[in-house]
Amino acid sequence: MSAAPSSEFAVALLAEFVRLGVRDVVLSPGSRSQALALAAAQLERAELLRLHVRIDERSAGFLALGIAAESGIPVAVITTSGTAVANLHPAVLEASHAGIPLLLLTADRPEELRGIGANQATIQDGIFGSAVRRSWDVPPPAGAQGAPELAREALAAASSADGAGPVQLNLAFREPLSGDARLPEVEPGTWTAPTRSGETVELRPAPGTVVVAGNRAGERAEEVARELGAPLLAEVSSGARFGPNLVAAYRELIDAGNFGDRVERVVVFGHPTLSREVPALIQRPGVETVVVRTPGRDDYDPGRVVTRFADAVTVVPDEAGLAAGRSWIGRWVTASRRILDESADEPLGAALTDDALERARWARDQLAQLREPVTRRLLARSVWDATWPHDRLVVAASRLIRELDRIAAGKRIRVHANRGLGGIDGTIATASGIALATADRGVIRVLLGDLALLHDAGSLLGSGGAEIEGRLQLIVGDDGGGSIFDTLEVASADPALYARVMRTPQSVDTAALAAAYGWEFRRVETRGDLMPALTDAGATRTLIEVPLAH
Repeated sequence: MSAAPSSEFAVALLAEFVRLGVRDVVLSPGSRSQALALAAAQLERAELLRLHVRIDERSAGFLALGIAAESGIPVAVITTSGTAVANLHPAVLEASHAGIPLLLLTADRPEELRGIGANQATIQDGIFGSAVRRSWDVPPPAGAQGAPELAREALAAASSADGAGPVQLNLAFREPLSGDARLPEVEPGTWTAPTRSGETVELRPAPGTVVVAGNRAGERAEEVARELGAPLLAEVSSGARFGPNLVAAYRELIDAGNFGDRVERVVVFGHPTLSREVPALIQRPGVETVVVRTPGRDDYDPGRVVTRFADAVTVVPDEAGLAAGRSWIGRWVTASRRILDESADEPLGAALTDDALERARWARDQLAQLREPVTRRLLARSVWDATWPHDRLVVAASRLIRELDRIAAGKRIRVHANRGLGGIDGTIATASGIALATADRGVIRVLLGDLALLHDAGSLLGSGGAEIEGRLQLIVGDDGGGSIFDTLEVASADPALYARVMRTPQSVDTAALAAAYGWEFRRVETRGDLMPALTDAGATRTLIEVPLAH
């Protein structure tokens, strides 16, 4: 092959990304993007980056999102032109609202082939609108010139301290679309995320304060709750669902007398999405709310009543304030633990008694329990109990995440959920990306409903290469359709109409689906079989179907 400007430019662009610390590229094959694809393959062969190939651009986008969400490092996505670019849009929206950095390298036709009915040609410049932090419409290259500078600009915009997110480099290529290009000397860089300074609000401990941790809030929320001596109302995907101040049963207590009605100040981290109680609390008269901004995302402001926004908070030490609030935090934590204990299994006391009849009764009851069908609550609790700090838990936008949020006790584990927009899209692809990026090599458990599985079934197909994905478990709670709507107002509609347009009943043969994509399949029908399935250290990729008792 002879030298081609397209390949020279592609090699220079990707090599500069590697120098700047990017280490993962996801691509879907296509003609117009061939120079970028071959450059990525050259860099992979030289062990300078990790390349992940997927046939479906929607899956590719969410795979990249999962890698970036777990690693914190921007990930490049390569597509050809036309509908391939549009298929990235769901992942781009989620990345934008969640503040996850993606580098979208979308190949395009040159100017002379636009607007004349050329094949696979549409308006790609600006196709993602405000969902990208910045976009470039790059004319056909004459060689490597300008590629390093473009890479640096794109990476700076995607990882800006003022708001990380996706950027688009719309790259026009003329024929020849690929050719020889020598790989330059490349020293892989180490990624360092930029730091941000801004307005810091000082807070003092005082009774009546609660700290709310929404999605991706991070561990700072737990620290501030302890420093303030305040109850911590942490969603399960917050990254702060642990510590002595945790109030797991926060929903019930917000609406209970002597708890929610005594709240005077709310400090919010992250993006709360899993309850109606939290936004209702913030909108109560007399409640002061301080929201710690997440760069690049919409400011959380239910009812547009938030008192103050800040880039960070610091707590002024105040022993008198902490002492005054001890009974406040104590009541919340004690009540929350009592609520969780009431929903737990029967204690073992009866098994240890000297009364033979009592022990026999207990044994019969335990056997009967093991034969019981699995409920939604039991499934959520069992998945939580089976997961440890070296594992990862991914939870789909389904009814199960809300069930888990109600009953999960404190545990310092990493939980991922696509809650930027809370869509059902791309759960399996996102989890696969997290598996690829997880250094701990524990189990990546994915808790999802049957519709979330079917919505992303194409992502069950891996690359067919030698990628290491750890042990990936898909735990599918199958209730025969969209039961998430059963808790909403629409459930009171005419039953026939409700079933027709909301429930989406399905009867897919999940075992056949798993076999078609090469996954090991297990069906768990009883309580006694559930935990052994979750803790089995066998296959790399397992799909566990759990029919749910209604």
